[in-house]
Amino acid sequence: QVQLVESGGGLAQPGGSLRLSCAASKSIISINALGWYRQAPGKERELVATITTRGSKTYADSVKGRFTISRDNAKNTVYLQMNSLKPEDTAVYYCNNMREFYNGEYYYTAGGSWGQGTQVTVSS
Repeated sequence: QVQLVESGGGLAQPGGSLRLSCAASKSIISINALGWYRQAPGKERELVATITTRGSKTYADSVKGRFTISRDNAKNTVYLQMNSLKPEDTAVYYCNNMREFYNGEYYYTAGGSWGQGTQVTVSS
């Protein structure tokens, strides 16, 4: 099973940017879907963004237009570019191998184990 390690978190001011990285222990070419989740204190983990080998992407409504997910198969890495950050983006961010389902539209669930995550704090 592929191991994923998140990095790139830190402290950012409202309106600022951060880029998160998720490095895989082996090739991600054969992994159809990868995604980013986040979990804020006292809240459930929520799916933020997904990307497939087809290039299709999904985003939570709360981050649409501000976050961009991408993957570099040559580097076995998935990225999450976060712009126009808000205090409510504060959370621990995790990446995961995703399972893809279709019932008229695509939806995704986490398919792998969870790593340590990377803390993102947005505060002035």
